[in-house]
Amino acid sequence: MTVTRLSAEQRRALTLLSSSRHGVNERLLARSLGFSRAVLSSLVRRRFAAREREILMAGAKPVEVVRIRITAAGRRAIEG
Repeated sequence: MTVTRLSAEQRRALTLLSSSRHGVNERLLARSLGFSRAVLSSLVRRRFAAREREILMAGAKPVEVVRIRITAAGRRAIEG
C-alpha cells in the first residue's frame, strides 16, 4: 500500500473541498481562505483535485469562474 504524504495545508484544502459537492471558487480559496496557488496547483497536478472552468452570466455580462473540486483520489488521500 502506498502512503500519500500531504502537507498540513494540502490536507486542510482537501478537507474543505470534500465538504462542497460542486467545488469551491478558486479565487475564494486563494484570497479569502488563504490557500496559496502553489498548494492548489500541487493538488491538481497530483490529481487529488480538479479545476473546472465555467461561464456564468452576471446580468448581461459573461464571467469566467474556476471551481476546484476534490477527486476520488483526493478523498482516498485524506481518509488514509
